[in-house]
Amino acid sequence: MTATTITGAKVFDGEKILGVTTVSIEDGKIVQVGGDVPAGADVVDGTGATLLPGLIDAHVHSSPDSLALALRFGVTTELEMQGTNTRSRRAGTSQDDAVADVRSAGFGLTPPGGHPSELFPPGFNPGGAAGPPSGEPPFHPDATSPEGAAASIPKLLAHGSDYIKFMIDDGSVEGHPGLPMIDQATLNAGAAEARKYGALTVAHTLTIDATRMALEAGIDGLAHLFVEPHDAEIVSMIKDAGMFVVPCAVLNASLTGVTGDELADDPRVASRLNEDWDKTLRSSFNCYPQGNIEDVLTTIKALSDAGVDILVGTDASVPLPFLGGLAHGASVHHELQYLVRAGLTPPQALRAATATTARRFALTDRGRIAEGLRADLLLVDGDPTTTISDTLNTRAVWRRGTRLGLVR
Repeated sequence: MTATTITGAKVFDGEKILGVTTVSIEDGKIVQVGGDVPAGADVVDGTGATLLPGLIDAHVHSSPDSLALALRFGVTTELEMQGTNTRSRRAGTSQDDAVADVRSAGFGLTPPGGHPSELFPPGFNPGGAAGPPSGEPPFHPDATSPEGAAASIPKLLAHGSDYIKFMIDDGSVEGHPGLPMIDQATLNAGAAEARKYGALTVAHTLTIDATRMALEAGIDGLAHLFVEPHDAEIVSMIKDAGMFVVPCAVLNASLTGVTGDELADDPRVASRLNEDWDKTLRSSFNCYPQGNIEDVLTTIKALSDAGVDILVGTDASVPLPFLGGLAHGASVHHELQYLVRAGLTPPQALRAATATTARRFALTDRGRIAEGLRADLLLVDGDPTTTISDTLNTRAVWRRGTRLGLVR
């Protein structure tokens, strides 16, 4: 395969701006950073643009169509936090360079009738809609007892889960208080069993109380940030525990009634969304109107200042208005804007969507621009290291070195 060389672009390698303007890719990998253009290489002129690693969304619920949409926005990997895209079912996706790559928790540990069942109308099957039909049926873990949770961990891993997710949610934020919720002993047992297998653990937590439960259990990362105002103690506890946090500010904004209208009005977004996704982005969950997105952003800044790893995630799911304010791919760029609004610098925000997420989820082959890594790349006009919204100025996307045909 002929090498492709991007020339003349500013290069952000996932951590920092490099002092080079030339990156060569071949056979799906980055083969040279800096230096001269290899003989015979196809040249892509990156003048006036910035080259970034492909973006990673650390919290989605995916499908083949949504993975394709994500890639059109330069999101080359999605991390599924509830769904069926486990190793045993995603072989085709991993080899399909027309869609984003995916990793998955499989199904999270939640009691019967627990979150997220309250979000869906009777008869709706979010699991069935979330993944490909091929392969064996997904495994639904037992979160009704410590013994059941412990026994479920090796079964989830055997069914291909890449990490383990626990739902710690009584429905209060979603307007359904009193939902069945995993108890502390069951959570502790499941997390302890996951550690025996060396499996990464994440927890769905929308309240400080739920966050404290995750801390007690030794969970590795939070797949949500609580919506209440923070205090210094909880920030210190998260930092001392070495947790990472996927704030999903776009989701928290939606919970409080904030729609994605402004993002949907951006022509760089509108041109890539169909009618269903446009309608969904313009809606919101609107189930926690007493919340304030500014409290969430203040907490994000406090966590970042404390040295907690912040990861970009969206909780984008399926195009339905009752799951509104979110759209695959587009909402990653919205989340980046929220992080900068919270007080992070643009480079800090970009790290949260590239190198930091790759490091925390042990995705050692991506998330950075370095020789030998996957050629998952995003070329954008302008300079998002100074103006974060420039991430939407898509000039080119490569997934494993294959350039995506884009609709601008």
